[in-house]
Amino acid sequence: MKTLLVGLILALSLQHTEAQTSPLPAEKVLDLAIAKATKENKSVLAIFHASWCGWCHKMTASLNDPAIKPLFDKYYVIADFTVYETKGKENLENPGAAELLKKYNNADQGLPTWLVFDNKKNLIADSQIRPAGASLSTKGENAGCPAAPAEVAHFIDCLKKSSTLNEAQLADIAAVFRKNEIKR
Repeated sequence: MKTLLVGLILALSLQHTEAQTSPLPAEKVLDLAIAKATKENKSVLAIFHASWCGWCHKMTASLNDPAIKPLFDKYYVIADFTVYETKGKENLENPGAAELLKKYNNADQGLPTWLVFDNKKNLIADSQIRPAGASLSTKGENAGCPAAPAEVAHFIDCLKKSSTLNEAQLADIAAVFRKNEIKR
């Protein structure tokens, strides 16, 4: 009986190990999100994070806040990318995620970093706060997980560019993200 139990545990263990897969390449994650956004007539909110990043966890928690999650579900396909992991956790990274950030002029911006695409894969906004009228290729300061008033205002402006959220809905989103400033 003991041998049977050990064998069963070993078999389940191996099955679990085989079920674990490597993260998808970043371009594939983005392409899948774009395809879904096209089908559902939404924009894509691509969020780059790492397991060690506290502000990344706050960003995820804010997006999942029950007061605003339905709004993001209605207007966005959220695509998550793991990047810049610590030594020993590189296996959690989406291959090519750092290169994707570089491609869209967002390398070395800190985490979280986010990009907003239309459903044709055109970058329409990102987490960098730039001077008024500056192009997306101009280097700016990363808003990360919006918390400070200027960061939240930037995030709301990006949402305006990429959705038909109304003023009341945008105010609800801003209120949730402003709570992060209090917790700094």
